Order: sequence, then structure tokens, then C-alpha cells
Amino acid sequence: MSRSTLTRQSGLGLGLAMTWFSLLVLIPLALIVVQATGGGPGIFWDTLRNPQTAAALRLTVSQALLVTAVNVVMGTLIAWVLVRDQFPGQRVLEVVIDIPFALPTIVAGLVLLSLYGPDSPLGINVVNTERSVFLALLFVTLPFVVRTVQPVLMELDRDVEEAAASLGASRFTIARRIIAPSLAPAVTAGAALSFARGISEYGSLVLLSGNLPLKTEVASVRILTYIENGDDASAAAVATILLVVALLAIATLELVSRRMSRRG
Repeated sequence: MSRSTLTRQSGLGLGLAMTWFSLLVLIPLALIVVQATGGGPGIFWDTLRNPQTAAALRLTVSQALLVTAVNVVMGTLIAWVLVRDQFPGQRVLEVVIDIPFALPTIVAGLVLLSLYGPDSPLGINVVNTERSVFLALLFVTLPFVVRTVQPVLMELDRDVEEAAASLGASRFTIARRIIAPSLAPAVTAGAALSFARGISEYGSLVLLSGNLPLKTEVASVRILTYIENGDDASAAAVATILLVVALLAIATLELVSRRMSRRG
């Protein structure tokens, strides 16, 4: 049995941190779960049997998964270009990538509506379609993978890659055995953040998707509908389902990250 190395000061800091974390995260989450299970397990079954709620959950999870897959590829590629290459306008691109972080989500919806709405200068109108949900989620989750992978790439020792190349390793072997295992934790962390943000998004979808039942309504909008109708138990049930989905996704990504690192 390992002995604790916490000093009195460290223990005080840990206690304050856990108290703060509990007040902000753990206790509210626990209350939501308690509220959802207060009516018994039947509340989850009744909620999932509702066609409108089931459709909203399917749309939310499927689009979040699709967006996460795109972000893993494109986010890693963008981070690679920003770290390994030098080109005009690079600093401008660095700033632009963070715009989805800075913009209020309702403003993001307005921006997307002006570009991909009925009056689109590009002639592309995705309003009130599933593509609008995909586009909105893609916009607000873009920076997550980029900003988690970029620092790892900056710290990655190129001498190891050059040594492997000098010993005859191909670029594919270097990427598979050296680069990929090193980036796996950062990529999976960014993917988890992207997915969690995707299934919880609301503001950017309000103007663009139209919130059409059984078509473009997402889970967050469905929760709001339940609350407005005074059905707090069903709202809590949907929120709990999203929480479980997010935790399963994070655990799966963590498992994939560990296996990739071990193979490396």
C-alpha cells in the first residue's frame, strides 16, 4: 500500500479544489440524476419511447459523432500545418481558429445563417435540414482538436523521427510507430471535448436548424421544451442520458488512446 506524499499545504489545496469542483460540477450532476431517477426507472423508458425525444437523441448523437470524426482528421491536419510549416498569414490563421471559442453561440448561428441561409452569397441553403445541424456543430467544435494537438506537436522531438529515417524507416512507419502514439492522448482528448460540446450545443442551432420535431430538433432543445411544459423529470432524464453517452464516449476514447500508446 503506497503512502500519501501530501503535505499539509497540499492537502489544504486539494480539499479546496475538490470542494470547488463539487459545488460547480459533482453536486449539480448528482441532483440531475436524482431528479431523473426519482420517478423510478420507468421515466427513462417512457422518455425514450417518445418518438420526438428518441429522434432528437439519435440526431444529436449521430451528428456529434460525425463531427468528431471530421475534427479528428481535419483538426490534426491543421495543427500539423501550423506547427511544421511556415507560410504567409499563419498568425492570422492562428487567431481565426479561436473565433468559435470567442463568439457567443447565438452569434455563431447568425454568422452561419447569413452565409448558408436563404440569402446565402454562395447559393447554399441548409436551413431546416440535418446538414444545418452538422454545419453548426462543426463550426463550434473546430478548435478543440487543433488546440489539444498543437502543443504536443510543438514538443515532439524531431530528432527521433530523423533517427528513425536514417535507420531506414519509411514515413508511414514513422507516423505509425512514433508520431501517432505520441499524439494519441491529445487527439482523443480533443475528440472527447468535441463530442461533449456537440451533444450539448444549443445556441448556434436555434437560428439555423429551425428545431423541427422529428427532423432537426436536437436533445438540448428537447430538454428546454420539457422544462417549458413543466415536465422536469423528463428533462432530467434526457440530460442524464446525454451525460451517460458523454461518459461512455470519453471512456472509449481513453481506452483507444492507451492501446495506441502501448502499440507505439
